[in-house]
Amino acid sequence: MTHPLTTEATYLRLGSLIADTPDLKADPTPETHRWVAQVLALIEAGKLVDTVGIVSFKVASLHLQGGLRDGNWSTILAVAHQALAKAELHAPAELQGAFIAAGHAFDAFAAVGKALGTATADVFIVDPYADAKVLTDYAVLAPDNASVRVLTEATHSKALKPAARHWAQQMKQSLEVRLGLPRSLHDRLILIDGKTAFVLGQSFKDLAKRSHTSLVRMPPDAGKLKIDAYELMWSSATPL
Repeated sequence: MTHPLTTEATYLRLGSLIADTPDLKADPTPETHRWVAQVLALIEAGKLVDTVGIVSFKVASLHLQGGLRDGNWSTILAVAHQALAKAELHAPAELQGAFIAAGHAFDAFAAVGKALGTATADVFIVDPYADAKVLTDYAVLAPDNASVRVLTEATHSKALKPAARHWAQQMKQSLEVRLGLPRSLHDRLILIDGKTAFVLGQSFKDLAKRSHTSLVRMPPDAGKLKIDAYELMWSSATPL
């Protein structure tokens, strides 16, 4: 017997799917079709949009190739985000805000700033592809009383060294950058005070380059596992 999803599960599943939106501008792949089907199933099961929205989503999903593709992928994303907003209204209060959609450059800036602003002591950023932008555009949003740590991979760290040097000369927050082994980091994360984990849909250097990305706050239990794993990696990483 299949049990209906709770409002909490619907919100988190839909948010996670939107956080991992495929490139709808490209020719659809089997993964794209699977993603569309999963989003539609959640929207219909949760009754998150009206009949017109459902029909629009279905029609758009059938025409992701050809000259009308741009309008159709925009429709799919618009309906998906409308459904997410509705799901959030019905989610438990402690979970509301777990998903933050980010589109253009200022949206990404504001979304990351909101997450960083919750820190009181420690901001730990994980990004295998971090460049100077992680400091100049985003880490600067951390509260003055919070230390900042960045864990990246050695093969992608060249631009970080001069940025870190300038940071030390001008910024109030302490900063430490460490390098993990190549291909050792598999997430883009903002870890706050050793308690809260946000998963970023793209690397910091790419946040303004795609029309949609996301920042999802992980459930506490899963977030704690992620924090513990990356603290262990941090302890064995090489200082920049």
